[in-house]
Amino acid sequence: MFPEGGPGVALLLLRVSVAVILVVSAVNHLSNFSHLLVAAAVLVAVLLVIGLFTPVSSWIACAFGLANLLVGDHPDHHLVFVAATSILNAVALALLGPGAYSLDAKLFGRRVMVVPPPKDQN
Repeated sequence: MFPEGGPGVALLLLRVSVAVILVVSAVNHLSNFSHLLVAAAVLVAVLLVIGLFTPVSSWIACAFGLANLLVGDHPDHHLVFVAATSILNAVALALLGPGAYSLDAKLFGRRVMVVPPPKDQN
């Protein structure tokens, strides 16, 4: 859940890419509905970039992507592809976790659990 090195950097880049696509699509498509939705998308994007509550934030980003896909006006098939790709990336991030370079790793990271040896039953 908290890989380091190359996989950790890859998860950081995935978090940033999901956040950027979320903000861009929210500004371009959801601002017609409410500025509150755009503010919520920006908040989720910030949580993704810093890696705080990443699985929950990723599912929320997925919901924004689905809303954009279902409600948004997509005259160009390219925009549908971008929306579908952002949904898939958000789901992948939710399932993979935040990686070592996140606040989630600092708050909920690996712990060493010491299990005492069993007591003699005699």
